[in-house]
Amino acid sequence: MLALTQNSREVAPVKALQWAARAWFIVFFLGQVIFACYIFLLYWRSAFQGHFENWNAQAPHLYVEGAGLRNAVFALHIATAAIVSLLGPLQLLPKLRQLAPRFHRISGRFYIFFAFAIAIDGLLLAWRKGAVGGNIDHIIISINALIILTCAYYTIRYAINRELSTHQRWAVHLVLGMSGVWLFRVFLMFWLVVNQGPVGFDPDTFTGPFLVVLSIVVYVFPQVAVWGYFKAQQANLAGPKWVASIALLCITLAMLIGVFAATMGMWWPRIQ
Repeated sequence: MLALTQNSREVAPVKALQWAARAWFIVFFLGQVIFACYIFLLYWRSAFQGHFENWNAQAPHLYVEGAGLRNAVFALHIATAAIVSLLGPLQLLPKLRQLAPRFHRISGRFYIFFAFAIAIDGLLLAWRKGAVGGNIDHIIISINALIILTCAYYTIRYAINRELSTHQRWAVHLVLGMSGVWLFRVFLMFWLVVNQGPVGFDPDTFTGPFLVVLSIVVYVFPQVAVWGYFKAQQANLAGPKWVASIALLCITLAMLIGVFAATMGMWWPRIQ
């Protein structure tokens, strides 16, 4: 009886961490799918219907009449964003890796290619002459780009070396690095819900200290959080697992609120 009780105490934190990770992934995956659907419905449905002016529902001058090359480049950009939003979470599904390993490998190569391309493009655009924004904006973009490049390099390196457990950990880091823009939207909406309005920034000019802090947080904090999760997973003590489980559930709850608020307040109204 005593052995059973002790065994239950050892298993409980492991199960708690597993369920916390699954809950996080479900919210993350569904949020990314909703975001990808939003991109397709707002931009590509409008394009097929010939209503290119709807591209400007989110921001002005995304579509410029007569500027064929410029519009084509933007169309490629949003198509890439939708594909990346779907491919990223799919790479993390163990069942998909087991049942469709070929799809995992091929889609993973595409994802790695997009990661390098997006990161290098971000660096070039941030530091070219006449780039939009100030030095702080350029530094934030560069931080995200360097995180993506580092994670992409180690993801592909450990895959080639067949060190699959390490490869999978770096893949999680990469997916979170590539999801920075999505995370920014989600946690911005969470902030607005919690404060019942804009606090720490001007919604008209979209500038303010909170936006700077949020931009850094959504790129750096997920890397720290996932590192802490893997450390807790490997720990022999129950304490780190319980702490990681509670922290992960808090993040998941905030993300769920943000996804719901972004869907109902930002994405859904624009595709009506």
